[in-house]
Formats: sequence, C-alpha cells, structure tokens
Amino acid sequence: MKGYKKFYVDGSKKIDIDKFVTSEKIDKKEKEKYIAETEKNQLKIAELQDKLYADGREGLIIVLQAMDAAGKDSTVKNVMSGINPQGVNVYSFKAPSSAEIAHDFLWRIESCVPERGKISIFNRSQYEDVLVVKVHDMYKNYKMPERCTKKKKDEFFSERYEDILNYEKYLYHNGYRIIKIFLNVSKDEQKKRFLERIDRPEKNWKFSSSDIKERALWDEYHKAYQDAINATSSKNTPWYVLPADQKWFTRYLVSEIIKDTLRDMDPKYPDVSDEQKANLAGCKVQLESEGKK
Repeated sequence: MKGYKKFYVDGSKKIDIDKFVTSEKIDKKEKEKYIAETEKNQLKIAELQDKLYADGREGLIIVLQAMDAAGKDSTVKNVMSGINPQGVNVYSFKAPSSAEIAHDFLWRIESCVPERGKISIFNRSQYEDVLVVKVHDMYKNYKMPERCTKKKKDEFFSERYEDILNYEKYLYHNGYRIIKIFLNVSKDEQKKRFLERIDRPEKNWKFSSSDIKERALWDEYHKAYQDAINATSSKNTPWYVLPADQKWFTRYLVSEIIKDTLRDMDPKYPDVSDEQKANLAGCKVQLESEGKK
C-alpha cells in the first residue's frame, strides 16, 4: 500500500509545494483496502493513546493546516474516532480575540499545549500568523512599537518563522512530539466541495461568501504555505504535505502518521512494584470474600 514517506518534509531541502500531488492514482478496487487499513489504525491509535495517557512521559500535538474545504474537521472526526476523549483536546483557532491580540502571537497556543500524556489537535494553529496575516498584510496594523512593525515584510515574517521553529524545538526538548500536516487540496476539488455546501441545505452553514474572496488569493496562500513549510521544517518537527482530494486516502495517511509517531514514542503502562502487586492480591481476596460466610 502507498505510504506517507514521499510527503515528508524535514527541512533538508527546499520544497516546491506545487510539485506535491493532490490525489493518488489508486485503482477503485483498492479503496476498500485503504478504508479497512484506516480502521485497523484507529484501533491501534486507541491502544497506544491509552498507554500514552497512563505513561505521562510525552505529549503529542497534531497541527492541521489547509485551504478551506480541504477536510480538516472530517479528518479529525474520522481518524480519532476511537480514542478516549479524556486524553484528547481539539482546538479550532479562529480570528484572535481582543485579549489574544493584546498578547504575543504564541500566547493563545501555549495555553492549549497538552499535559504530557495527552494529545492536542490544532485545527489551524500558530501558523495562521504567517499565512492569513501575511497574505493580507495584517501585521502592519498590529498595536506594537515601530521597531516591530516598521520592517520590510520579508524581515518581519522571517522573524516569525524563527520564533515558531524555536518554540517547536522548545516543546520537543520538553517532551512533546509535533505532527504538522498540510492537507493539499486542488483548486478544482475545492470548487466542487464549495458547490456541494451551497447545494445541500444541511451543509449551507459551512459556507461563507468570504470563502470566495479567499479563494481568489489561492496563489498567494500557496506561496505563504510553501514559505512557512520551508522555514519551519526540521527532523524533529517535520511537515507532511498530504494529498487531500481523496478523503479516504487522506485519512489513511493521517492515521499511518499518528500510529507510527505514537509507536516511536513507545508509551508503556507504568511498572507495578512487588509491594503494589501484593496489595492488589490482598484487595482481590477481600473483594472475592465479600458476601461469603
């Protein structure tokens, strides 16, 4: 079966995002095999997540970035469907609030970093500050001293990339793994999904006229994604540029990445000492003797 390795970006060389495919040529007969494999991965992820929660040595952050209608929500819902909700939190980062704007741009991210032993999923993330902010030149209106805002655009965002990369290295050094995924949907597929949202009443709520305005900036956004991925990829904090036109295949790839990352983390249930085992045996005897005369 096709794997995710060719979509892996570790910063060893610059990538051209347009050279990554948005769909794979897979025989329709193979589709059910990928769906079945995804279901197997879901079970394995649930098993590993239970160990991760009990172990409490490492935390996992999953970052999902994409153009509109690429399938972030459905990917989260599908791939993580079998896990214990006590050990996972999902955060959707919208336009920042007034309180968030008044702080440094990583402030709202830091508050969502999970405890070690847990998983946080970021539906959009710290990267919004080098994507939508960059495309729309929003940084020029930030309420900050001129030494911060009166810079050339490239210099301002170069510092942002550096801040993000250093922050992710900091998290890695403190016991966190970060999976960063760009769901690479094609412009034609986005159009198809937008039309479906308009035509189907139960999906009307997902569509906004602003989506069309952002679509008009497709090339600018792709350039912003490419710059961000090239500037913030490293061996310990890699990106995955995954094809997103076939949702079932995207889900398979995401499930493979999460499963393999958790396996590499190698979480284990805590060891039980001889004293604790003796105590457990005593409790068992006590429980089994209840009601007996």
